[in-house]
Amino acid sequence: MDKNQQGIQFMQEGKYEEAVKVFSEAIEESPKDPVAYINFGNVLTAVGELDKAENFYQKAIGLDEKAAAAYYSLGNLYYDTEKFQAASEMFQKAVSNGLDNSDAYFMLGLSLMALDQQKLAMPYLQRAVELNPADVDARFQFALSLAGLELYDELVNQLKQIVEQDPNHGDAYYNLGVAYAGYFENAEKALEYFEKALEVQPDHMLAAHGVKLIKSLSDTEEN
Repeated sequence: MDKNQQGIQFMQEGKYEEAVKVFSEAIEESPKDPVAYINFGNVLTAVGELDKAENFYQKAIGLDEKAAAAYYSLGNLYYDTEKFQAASEMFQKAVSNGLDNSDAYFMLGLSLMALDQQKLAMPYLQRAVELNPADVDARFQFALSLAGLELYDELVNQLKQIVEQDPNHGDAYYNLGVAYAGYFENAEKALEYFEKALEVQPDHMLAAHGVKLIKSLSDTEEN
C-alpha cells in the first residue's frame, strides 16, 4: 500500500493525525505529485482548517492544471462556505478536466441552483441522475430545476419516481400536490398528495397549509 492509499485509509478511520503524517511524507518523497497535496487538503478540510486546505488544493492545481480532483475538492470547500459562484466554477473545471461522475454533476447543478440559475443547472442535474439513477437527492434537485422552468409534465414524472424510490419523501409528495393544484388544477389529487406528505412527515407546515387552503376553497364552492 503506498502512502496516499495508507493516508486515505487513516482518514476513513478518523485517524487524522496519522493521515497528516503519511501525506506529509508522500509530499516530501514526491513534491511534484499533486495527489498528495489534494489528499492533504482533504484532511485539513475534514478538521476545519479551510484556509490551509485551500492553499493545498491551489498548490495541486499549480502542479497540474488538469487536476480534476483538486477542482472538485475546492468546489466542495467553496460550496460549504456558501461561495456558490466560485464553487460552480470549480465544479465546471472538474467536469471539463474529465471528472465524469454523478457527484461532480450534482454539485455543479446544486451550486447553480443556489445561484437561482435553474436553466443552467437542469442539464447537469439530469446528467447526475442518468449516471446514478438511485440518487434520490439528485433526482429531487433535478425535479426542482424542472419546476423552476415550469416543465410540469416531466416534473411530475420525476417526483413520482422519487416517491417510488423513497415512499417517505415528504417534500416530493408536497411538490406533487403543488403541481396538481397549480398546473393541472386537480384539487382532489393535490389534496391527496398534501395529505400523503403529512402522513409521512406530520410537521410539514407547507403541506398542512396546502390541505387547509384546498379544504377552505372547497367549502367556499359548496356554499
